Amino acid sequence: MVKLGPDVESGRVDAYSGYLPSGNIWGFSIMHESGTGGAPKYGVVNQMPVPGNVSNPIANFSQPRSSPDQGSVGYYKSSLSNGITVELAATEHAGLYSYSFPNSSTSSVVVDVSHVLPSFRGLGWEQHYSGGSFNISQGGHYTGSGIYNNGWNLSPDWTIYFCGRFNKAPAQSYTFITTGNTTIKNYNGSAVSGSQRLGGVFTFVGSSLKSRVGISFISTTKACANLDSEITANTEMQILVDTAVARWNDEILNKIQISSTNKTDLQFLYSSLYGMLLIPSNRTGENPKWSAAEPYYDDVFTLWDTHRCQTPLFQIIQPTAYEEFIRSLIDIWRHDGFLPDGRSSNFNGRVQGGSNADNVLADAFVKGLRGKVNWTDGFNAMQTDAEFVPDNNFDAKAPEASTKEGRGALPDWLKYGYITPRFTRAVSRAVEYSTNDFGLYQVAAGLNKSIEAATYLNRSRNWRNHWNANATSHGHTGFMVPRNANGSFVPQDPEDCGDCYWGDAYYEDNSWIYSLNAIHDVAELKRRCGGDDRFVDRIDKLFDLNIYDAGNEPGFVSPFLYNFVKGKQWKSVQRSRYIGGLYNGGESGLPGNSDAGAMESNLLVSRAVLILATSLKTVMAVPAHAQVLRLLRRLSGCSLWRMIWLY
Repeated sequence: MVKLGPDVESGRVDAYSGYLPSGNIWGFSIMHESGTGGAPKYGVVNQMPVPGNVSNPIANFSQPRSSPDQGSVGYYKSSLSNGITVELAATEHAGLYSYSFPNSSTSSVVVDVSHVLPSFRGLGWEQHYSGGSFNISQGGHYTGSGIYNNGWNLSPDWTIYFCGRFNKAPAQSYTFITTGNTTIKNYNGSAVSGSQRLGGVFTFVGSSLKSRVGISFISTTKACANLDSEITANTEMQILVDTAVARWNDEILNKIQISSTNKTDLQFLYSSLYGMLLIPSNRTGENPKWSAAEPYYDDVFTLWDTHRCQTPLFQIIQPTAYEEFIRSLIDIWRHDGFLPDGRSSNFNGRVQGGSNADNVLADAFVKGLRGKVNWTDGFNAMQTDAEFVPDNNFDAKAPEASTKEGRGALPDWLKYGYITPRFTRAVSRAVEYSTNDFGLYQVAAGLNKSIEAATYLNRSRNWRNHWNANATSHGHTGFMVPRNANGSFVPQDPEDCGDCYWGDAYYEDNSWIYSLNAIHDVAELKRRCGGDDRFVDRIDKLFDLNIYDAGNEPGFVSPFLYNFVKGKQWKSVQRSRYIGGLYNGGESGLPGNSDAGAMESNLLVSRAVLILATSLKTVMAVPAHAQVLRLLRRLSGCSLWRMIWLY
């Protein structure tokens, strides 16, 4: 739950997870959401060390870094230009800050409850602080809460509680509350609350200080209990670091080994494993909305991004945690009414295309995941997506239907068997609704629900209703295009998707990519493309014409479609090498935004030449010269037990 790290500001670029390679550090927050795009989320429960006394608690205390930050599993270090060194370590619900100040008789820590990560994109997705409380008790300990809203998932108000303790008593402390240009300081330690700037200032004697903070979504009492059970007054930072390293090794990193000693290979493998599993967050026992015996996971950002590669690998690498995750998705449906496609701060949102939790559940089901999962409820949850129109949340970027959850364009899907232009992202949604319905077919068939299975298998073929056999581009005929309510096709250049964003017919990619996305119906897709040879040539052109974009998730499966043509599997290996070459170990080492580990997992899949097609059997292409990469934990019910690591 805790992801402790720096918040960096540039004044121009969004710091999605708090970090930027350049810019000034303006605090260290205990909550972040790593690997996301769109707009930042969290950056709350923040504190900033300051040399000397603090007369104006809302002044700009930001500092450049005097040297590059240092980070490793479980540890982070920043050296600020004013001479302060900050070291960080954390547990699941608490964080430890170690401050070294330059030679000075006094030093201070400013705790700013109103601090959030800003957004500079102007899209209406910026976070807001809407209220909070702060109380300083005897000895300089403090408790409080912050209330925040919005962010990329457009959440309503949500509350986080915190509890902070220092390793020595402050020489002076006060709370502050700012309204307009007026700042009121209170040195008596009484609780204060406010909807603008709010926090506390603590001043100490000496050049070193330790600060520990616990958080909870339940109460300040729970936050203090989390802190005192996980980081005591005598806990050493190195113990926390060693514990974090041991957990990452035992639960994730040691699950996969490669024979290569090449530094780049090792860096790609272990950095990718780390990056792809930073979220979702296990918040079992910290759900403020309902009490249940089921596990609870949050920070799903989003299944639209991750269902192609990350969640299938998640199931293989961490089968116990993955079963908990599946149970959590179903339990969210029980209480909130719909499965999430995205979810943060205990609130569903947003949906970029289909209801892709359907794909995730179907993938788990066909690969044999049973355990404590209630699959009757799981299928009912999927059917809610497939049959019930969610209430419109009137998203400014797509106001015609819900982007909070479910399938907003379901009315057209049920009436016409396709989606008309009255709904944004009509074509890309149609492809995804088809794969969603194929997922329902798979689960229905497995549960011996023959009527439902037939219904959803038939609906999974609706992508064909967007296929205009007369649409042409670069010598190929037949593409998925928008279609009007009267049945006519909208003229569409298959290479053009406008801004390829919320208000367009296609989301993030064009018709060339989406026309090859019916991966559950490849036999029909090949027939419509003109047979095997034309199908292969069409895939070739994605790369030859630079249509393929490794930074966009809809194209993740494209390089592996060669596996469906006998004798052409080697081309998947060739394209995988190309994709691997788009990554590097630098600050811009991913070809696109991480998107909650989607990019990192795609690298693993590409270099392993795996296709982990949701709801389908795993397909492998094996180059003769490959080095063996073994999964040390075999997944029950899945024939996959080793992957092949390229070069």
